[in-house]
Amino acid sequence: QVQLVESGGGLVQAGGSLRLSCAASGRTLSLLRMGWFRQAPGKEREFVAAINWAGGSTYYADSVKGRFTISRDTAKNTVILQMNSLKAEDTAVYYCARGRWGSAVEARGYDYWGQGTQVTVSS
Repeated sequence: QVQLVESGGGLVQAGGSLRLSCAASGRTLSLLRMGWFRQAPGKEREFVAAINWAGGSTYYADSVKGRFTISRDTAKNTVILQMNSLKAEDTAVYYCARGRWGSAVEARGYDYWGQGTQVTVSS
């Protein structure tokens, strides 16, 4: 079992910044990749960013490139999503997840998910 706990969400004005953290515990030795997804009301869950645990390669959705940065702390089994220049359309529940196989950008490649943290950007 792997437990993922997100923190750092909240309310921010457009143009502001937030930093999300996700701490992994349990059977984390087999970490391949960690990713962030988000889901806005009435919309499907979508990929935001991912990072390979060993080499640190990163992946971003086009909508967040240049504004969001994903990083990891392998000693603490923590993944960080730094979100800058936030827009109203970034409002969503953000989930971190453990990637186990397949593509970094597809949710079906992730097997454990956190409970989510709300990000609200006011315009």
